[in-house]
Amino acid sequence: MTSSLPVQAVRTPSGRKARLAKIGGTTLRALPHIPHSVKRLLLGGRSVVIDGNTLDTTLQFMLFGQNAMGLGSLILDPDVPTARALLRKLTDAFRQDLPVASVTNLVIPGPAGAIRARHYRPVDGDDAPLLVFFHGGAMVVGDLETHDDVCRRICRDGGVHVLSVDYRLAPEHKAPASVDDAFVAFTWALDHAAELGADSRRVAVGGDSAGANLAALVSLRARDQDVQLPAVQLLFYPVTAWNAQTRSRTLFGEGFFLTGGDLKFGVEKYLGGADVDADDPWVSPLLADDLSGLPPALVLTAGFDPLRDEGRQYAEALRAAGVPVDHREFGSLIHGFVNFFPVGGDSEAAVAESISALRAHLARM
Repeated sequence: MTSSLPVQAVRTPSGRKARLAKIGGTTLRALPHIPHSVKRLLLGGRSVVIDGNTLDTTLQFMLFGQNAMGLGSLILDPDVPTARALLRKLTDAFRQDLPVASVTNLVIPGPAGAIRARHYRPVDGDDAPLLVFFHGGAMVVGDLETHDDVCRRICRDGGVHVLSVDYRLAPEHKAPASVDDAFVAFTWALDHAAELGADSRRVAVGGDSAGANLAALVSLRARDQDVQLPAVQLLFYPVTAWNAQTRSRTLFGEGFFLTGGDLKFGVEKYLGGADVDADDPWVSPLLADDLSGLPPALVLTAGFDPLRDEGRQYAEALRAAGVPVDHREFGSLIHGFVNFFPVGGDSEAAVAESISALRAHLARM
């Protein structure tokens, strides 16, 4: 069932951007140790207030530095392999390698070949729930490494097994390849949960951003194909409609990490030339005709996120369809806050609350 895999080859970026990405990551590691008063002083005492929300000081300070260095977006280069490598370099520089009971690389048979995955086992994990996790990255960037700390944190604090899935990315693999991989990985997890030491009756799905999109779509496909439903769908700031025209996409399209350009880049790479378009419910769950009969949803949105409004809309649509929904919005945060918990501030508090909520929902199953 299990075997080790070599680390996926990643282009090593050279030049100024690579150096800045490394410096940026190292700076992020230092943020928790800078007193709040010093951050406020360096920011000139100014706050960012939009739509009644005040941006977390730590994130304001982080964004100021990233934007000044040209690192103020998810997609750091138009060349896809370079963009992937730069994101990996940035996240590597401030990863914490949080301890869990064990970490094992796996191979899952996929619809177009092997799918790389990674199993995180919690301490005292016998018959604990299992979360199948899909990383974010606009369906273009991100991998097992960029979200390693996130999965370790969920595993450690949530007391759950985590199966992180390295689904196929665009533009090499157009939609719905990632959805196919995600669904196959979920059904594999149902069949092999006991072998992983987990409770096969409590297999949840989750992810952030594009990964949350996949978690929502897996839930829909499981319902439609009469497969055991996920115990819970954990949706951190999900993409729910790829062509959404929302107020939050306009308000926060520049300067808050995820940009309008990033979203456009993702749509072009993922859906350009694909067999489905952005308005197809096969990839945009908000546009599904029927959302009834889906598993309970824990929806986490952020006040300064371009995806805020479509996350809100999805939570409301699920609730209207009779699905139990726990929607929590963290007004002071930006897109990507689940990755930014190591910088402290409100990101740390929100991740702690989100994992606690997940644990509580799974305990009721």
